[in-house]
Amino acid sequence: MTLPTPTLHTGRLRLRPLVADDADDLFALHSSRTVQRYWDAPPWEERARADQFLARCRQVAEDGTGARVAVDRADDGVFLGWCGLTRWNADYRSAALGYCFSEAAWGHGYATEAAGAVLRWAFDTLDLNRVQAETDTRNVASARVLEKLGFVHEGTQREDCVVEGVVSDSWVFGLLRRDWLPSAGG
Repeated sequence: MTLPTPTLHTGRLRLRPLVADDADDLFALHSSRTVQRYWDAPPWEERARADQFLARCRQVAEDGTGARVAVDRADDGVFLGWCGLTRWNADYRSAALGYCFSEAAWGHGYATEAAGAVLRWAFDTLDLNRVQAETDTRNVASARVLEKLGFVHEGTQREDCVVEGVVSDSWVFGLLRRDWLPSAGG
């Protein structure tokens, strides 16, 4: 079953399907050591990785297991990053939330606003009961985004990632439909 990728709007953002023209922005985002320092993979070194990412996004949507959207600032169309759901399971009514934003977008509430819009779509349109998210334990800013959205810290996966020789833990967060704060994120 295909999962149509939505176009969503908030007060400051436009969330839209990723397209081939986003490849340069995606490469800039994922090749940044600063942006990727808490990611579960090293920064991209080849531009072709952006095309592969876009192909995976299309495949996830075609498989019906998720949807990722580009996040643009509404007033000027500047690409800020992406947000989306993966591991969508219609039988269990669950999915995993993920996002990645450029360093210039940090500290403005864009991640909270974009993720809030995706969660609203997930709970209202996909009828989800649970959304899970994970973040490196060193990434307190990402953990704060999740907490603002109503996620609850459920546990720690010890030493679950090794990126460029650094072993790290991940926090697991969960959000249940009954705990969802629809006003969060715009």
